[in-house]
Amino acid sequence: MSITKSGPQRLYLMQVGSVPERNLPFVCYLVQTADGKNVLIDSGLPPITEVPPGMPMPAIEKNVIEQLATVGLKPENINILVCTHFDGDHTGYHEAFTQAEMVVQRQHYATAQTDQRFAASRPHWDQPIERYRFVDGDTQLLPGLELIETSGHTPGHQSVLVRLPNTGPVLLTIDAVPAKQMFTVERHASRNGENEEALRASTKKLLDLVQREQISLVIFGHDGDQWKTLKKLPDFYS
Repeated sequence: MSITKSGPQRLYLMQVGSVPERNLPFVCYLVQTADGKNVLIDSGLPPITEVPPGMPMPAIEKNVIEQLATVGLKPENINILVCTHFDGDHTGYHEAFTQAEMVVQRQHYATAQTDQRFAASRPHWDQPIERYRFVDGDTQLLPGLELIETSGHTPGHQSVLVRLPNTGPVLLTIDAVPAKQMFTVERHASRNGENEEALRASTKKLLDLVQREQISLVIFGHDGDQWKTLKKLPDFYS
């Protein structure tokens, strides 16, 4: 697909926290389009974070609302909130974006209703159902902005493809591929609850996409080494 005049113009990366001893960043993203839309992808760590047993407490940095303020935006300025999945480090401020249409894979929303994995984050993602837009599989959300269904980390997880006028296509793998060394079809599940067969299928799907679209920038969701090299808000990719 070619770049359109109404498509994405800027991609901002926001690091909202980290676990330094594990070189593990927690992140979210903002896409701004030529026709003035603000699309937030995930909302990062919540103000009060619960961590699994044995996991160090994250160091909290500027939260998503504070980071958006750096570029002159308030929560009510966000038009669309892409919910890649409902793990707590991706949903921390969903309830703050009351004017945004929330977009999630239908399969994931259905899974979250009964899966205890998402119980702790439920106060953030369990918003009035009329605020949600449910999608099924790969979906063009806007011209130049595509949602890629990538189950495995959880059913109905979605990655995001952003087509920028200068940088070209940028793939945000989110947690489908959290680190570069996992970007191989030989990978294994890295946490309990992941479906290894689905993970490998989604990884192959993304590898094929990168080759087909000649994507030169793939951003992995929790790769501390890569994140040190990337532009972060207030800088941006265009």
